[in-house]
Amino acid sequence: MKLVNQGKTKDVYQLADGNYLLKFKDDLTGEDGKFDPGANTVGLTVAGAGQAGLRISKYFFELLEEKGIPTHYLEANLEESTMVVKPAKVFGNGLEIICRYRAVGSFLRRYGMYAKEGQPLDGLVEVTLKDDQRQDPPITGEALEMLGILTAAEYQKLVQLTKQISQIVKDELAKRGIELYDIKLEFGRVGESGEIALIDEISGGNMRAYKDGKPVSPIALAKYFT
Repeated sequence: MKLVNQGKTKDVYQLADGNYLLKFKDDLTGEDGKFDPGANTVGLTVAGAGQAGLRISKYFFELLEEKGIPTHYLEANLEESTMVVKPAKVFGNGLEIICRYRAVGSFLRRYGMYAKEGQPLDGLVEVTLKDDQRQDPPITGEALEMLGILTAAEYQKLVQLTKQISQIVKDELAKRGIELYDIKLEFGRVGESGEIALIDEISGGNMRAYKDGKPVSPIALAKYFT
């Protein structure tokens, strides 16, 4: 294996067959020891976080495959906290797509003049640039097209897939008495055809989930998917 990237929560290795191996770490994004899925820095390290993130990712990637939704997922090894994926090309230097069901996090910080904490949102989709230096600025579909990052049709496809995938996750959590407040997804072009597919992970580290009005930690969330 060849190490190609050391990320905040995962290391990426290229395999001899051209696929990639993601090694999940026990690091979580946040600040001052508090978990925050929208943060750009590692805020805490919790034993078992990597395996917990992989467990949920494995569950949802395999569920999406059953539903015919394209992803980069191939297989996962829970004992080793690794996932093998197809190669993918990101849009520009990477985009993050957030689907929001309640007003929390950066949405509330930006729009607090109008929004109330926890206010219901109807699956609102936002796109941000992966740019730590500029704190992941939000960007519109029109701007993405003008900057040559993606086409108008690709943007509409991203929004459609985000809503579809997020609803599936929301419904699965609801079956367990858990409410999804928001979720962050990533997409890329996979295969020779360049099909737009879900990449990265679908874990508790990428979402805000609540049960009985209290936040569910990424590790606690994984216990519902054993």
